[in-house]
Amino acid sequence: MSEAEGACALRGFASTGGMEATAALAGLFLLAMLAASPVPFQSEVVFVGLQLSGVGPIWLLVLIAGAGNTLGAFITYGLGRGASRWRNRRWFPASAAQMARAEAWFARWGVWVLLLSWAPGGDLATLVAGVLRTPIWLFALFVTFAKTGRYAVVGWLTAQAMGFSA
Repeated sequence: MSEAEGACALRGFASTGGMEATAALAGLFLLAMLAASPVPFQSEVVFVGLQLSGVGPIWLLVLIAGAGNTLGAFITYGLGRGASRWRNRRWFPASAAQMARAEAWFARWGVWVLLLSWAPGGDLATLVAGVLRTPIWLFALFVTFAKTGRYAVVGWLTAQAMGFSA
């Protein structure tokens, strides 16, 4: 899509959607963010619903959902970094043995495991990355690719299933 086509698509989106479309996209961002945090939620349902409703161009939905989901992963990463100072306390949610297993698992697979951060249970990898103080730039690179890529694939599959052009 050229820059002119993109600008035209945004003008069309703004004129047809108005406040309702803006609210829907803001909701998508927030729900995608929550889905990547410790709050259990599946944002793909909302993503597909908005895609089918035509609230905006698919690239915009992917961008917004990917940004929200990535931000949620950063929140989980931050929780991991902050929680690591209490890891030896009795009330810490993971025992020393569990933490040792998680560290061994992360040490074996390294940051590559963050490419699975999009999958169910992948938020545990982002938490462990925070506890183990994975460099933030490396975390951002892998998680942004994984989280945004997931929405691109979901959008493409939905478009194919419904006969839309992606």
